[in-house]
Amino acid sequence: MTSTPVQSPAQSFAQPASSATHDVTNQAPPLAPYDASADTALLEGLRREGAGWAEADVRRIGLLAGGAEAQEWGELANRHEPVLRTHDRYGHRVDEVDFHPSWHELMRVAVAEGLAGAPWADDRPGAHVARTAGGLVWGHSEAGHGCPTSMTYAAVPALRREPGLAKVYEPLLTSREYDPGLREPTSKRGLLAGMGMTEKQGGSDVRTNTTAATPTAEPGVYTLRGHKWFTSAPMCDVFLVLAQAPGGLSCFLVPRVLPDGTRNTFRVQRLKDKLGNRSNASSEPEFDGTVAWLVGPEGQGVKTIIEMVNCTRLDCVMASATLMRKTLVEAGHHVRHRGAFGALLMDQPLMRNVLADLALESEAATTLTLRLAGAADRAVRGDAGEQAFRRIATAVGKYWVTKRGPAFTAEALECLGGNGYVEDSGMPRHYREAPLLSIWEGSGNVNALDVLRALTRDPATADALFAELALAEGADARLDAAVTRLRTLLGEATPAGARRLVEQMALTLQASLLVRHAPPAVADAFCATRLSGDWGHAFGTLPDGADVDAILERSLGL
Repeated sequence: MTSTPVQSPAQSFAQPASSATHDVTNQAPPLAPYDASADTALLEGLRREGAGWAEADVRRIGLLAGGAEAQEWGELANRHEPVLRTHDRYGHRVDEVDFHPSWHELMRVAVAEGLAGAPWADDRPGAHVARTAGGLVWGHSEAGHGCPTSMTYAAVPALRREPGLAKVYEPLLTSREYDPGLREPTSKRGLLAGMGMTEKQGGSDVRTNTTAATPTAEPGVYTLRGHKWFTSAPMCDVFLVLAQAPGGLSCFLVPRVLPDGTRNTFRVQRLKDKLGNRSNASSEPEFDGTVAWLVGPEGQGVKTIIEMVNCTRLDCVMASATLMRKTLVEAGHHVRHRGAFGALLMDQPLMRNVLADLALESEAATTLTLRLAGAADRAVRGDAGEQAFRRIATAVGKYWVTKRGPAFTAEALECLGGNGYVEDSGMPRHYREAPLLSIWEGSGNVNALDVLRALTRDPATADALFAELALAEGADARLDAAVTRLRTLLGEATPAGARRLVEQMALTLQASLLVRHAPPAVADAFCATRLSGDWGHAFGTLPDGADVDAILERSLGL
């Protein structure tokens, strides 16, 4: 017996009696194909932050990301997880990870579209903004492969601390060609970079690392011995690694294949069995006589690698904002087609309240992401004010936006009800992915304390933040009051209260951006709820005065 087609919204919800027990009615059709770039807040931010020239490319990537083929790649890459092969059939150690072809398709597109290291080879103002916007839309396809592209992007500024190494590797790290497989790096058309910092005894407390770096007779060349706890994407070509040299914790470049074509010692002991991010291989590599090149001076490993961390933290914000938008779009699509209690869900007032509340959160996350990308773009071009703003605002955004992700995706999943709880919907995969972004590159406490550290060590960061907030001064009394509260909190800042302080920073900064750049309905509802407390403790508790219709029309066209 064949099933009848899925109903359109125009069809009646009341069904006649039928002997066909498997008729499919009142179900939403597949979302794909759709345009992942059909996001007004994203496109406005792209133009505002100096990358309007990339809009055609972003729109093209959005159509590709929302296409049926790319959506299937994402599903297959997560269903068929990477497999570790430690030895070949003869017993030789190979330490390779095999991926489903869909993973390679996702990587191929991401690298070709400039979502890895390409912006560092692009002199156009806004190049880093264009990459972030591309990530915000291409991330609709799949999240896990964003890890190696992010680390490749982030490795370039750290590697520049050692000009000789940068001269060799940077042209390949900024290439738009995806060239998988372990071969001598300079023989390839493009390279990917990974990072190995944490160890099992310390985690984020990287100064407790015990991996030892021993100098060789060749200047700048060391051998490493130790065991890393979380090293994602072990099939990357090169890795930036922290290890203890005679002069203290230092940064090293570790290639998987040495210049003479032999395999470097990089024993992948196991792949992590993770909650989410399952398409991406995260590993525990062991170093034993592993050849490495010093990057930056001995004893300055954290200082050398911190630029890489700043970049990957921005990508955590970007990925979380992407998950918010993706799951919001899925929820909006579902309510357009699903009927309950005599009406489509999109016409039910309480469901509209939930979706509007989610839309506010999503727009605030996207707008902040693009502002941070703009700061990064201008900072690398020498703008001192933007460098100070980037230093504090990226950590603030990393703390807050990624912290909101799990609650957001859970609520969006709930909009689909039981349909959202089954794997076929794709929503469980997004839900499992969400917590990663608040853990990767320092959990909430690490980022909150990093904000306090920045305020203490560099007062210019606070000046830069308040200069940004001052751009909206007088536009909304609730925002002005929040800025005043923030100044008071800063004066009373303690480590125990760091989360409260950083949360207030994030909400005030998001509100200031929306007051300046979003329509009145969006800015007013955000200030009323997030700043003035006219809100509940869950999404869907907007006050009666909120212009829900205007918010939903802007975000989802509902």
